[in-house]
Amino acid sequence: MWAVLFPALGLIAIAIGLAKMGLIGTVAAALVLIGTVIAAVHHAEVVAHRVGEPFGTLVLAVAVTVIEVSLIVSLMLSDSGDAASLARDTVFAAIMIILNGIVGLCLLAGALTHHEQRFSLRGASAALCTLAAMAVLTLVLPNYTSSGAGPTYSTSQLVFVAIMSLVLYGTFVLVQTVRHRGYFLPDESDKTVDEPAPPSNAVAWTSFGILLAALVAVVLLAKGLAATVEQALIEAGLPLAIVGVVIAALVLAPESLAAYRAARRDRLQTSLNLALGSALATIGLTIPSVAIVSLVLGLPLALGIGAKGITLLALSLFVATISLGTGRTTILQGVVHLVIFAAYLFTTVVP
Repeated sequence: MWAVLFPALGLIAIAIGLAKMGLIGTVAAALVLIGTVIAAVHHAEVVAHRVGEPFGTLVLAVAVTVIEVSLIVSLMLSDSGDAASLARDTVFAAIMIILNGIVGLCLLAGALTHHEQRFSLRGASAALCTLAAMAVLTLVLPNYTSSGAGPTYSTSQLVFVAIMSLVLYGTFVLVQTVRHRGYFLPDESDKTVDEPAPPSNAVAWTSFGILLAALVAVVLLAKGLAATVEQALIEAGLPLAIVGVVIAALVLAPESLAAYRAARRDRLQTSLNLALGSALATIGLTIPSVAIVSLVLGLPLALGIGAKGITLLALSLFVATISLGTGRTTILQGVVHLVIFAAYLFTTVVP
């Protein structure tokens, strides 16, 4: 019942504007948000268990990305903070959270319980290869083009990069779900003996509907709280880029918890499918969608990250390639990723 109650409370909180009712309302909205996130994780796991891997991990990744786009676009239209760089900050924050925060936490949690974990090297390599190309094309290359001023693409360049992002993501999904599906499947020998049977179709469809409602509640509550967070940052004299970090963290919370729980159950392959798939969906779906809105409505869009961001992105991709390059992980890889994530957070607050 709690998994149904919290999404309902989230929608009620949105309807009455709970996040705008002073300090008590903000705290209450935050608590409802946390409960709704946990409920979303529960329903996502029900759906994933029914459809099986790797299709199950795509459900949450695509759903969260669609709502993330809605959140970014709504904030761009409302001129909240620096609208031109909001999409860039949010996408870059999502990549760093996923590639270092979520992956590092999963590797560490799994290693603490199981010492050493295995996963499909071919699946991880395919995801990292695609992610590296997409990240550089969307977040790094705009700094070095000469058709537009600053870290921006010209109209034709933006259209080209948006199409290429869709092509790369679509090809990855084809490989993951059809042509080389086995690369992303957990090792059957790692399954626990007492694993429960998949839920019925009726239960899975019900959970899917509640999952969508929960994700909508999460993002809209996050949007309501983002304004409060932004005002607090301005009053504290902190960089507005932190708004992108907060938004990305809240939107990715369901996937983060689902990936963490899978790693604790010695299902690292599922954790990596969730994490790396989310990073790819963040670029492959968010950037083209935001680009279309930017072109249609004539909104400015700055995509290029600075030298500090490029350094951290290159370090993250390099370390991920090495740490996930053997098919086995220990506590060391988890700690390394978390240290890089801590460095990203610290340099965001203290640039």
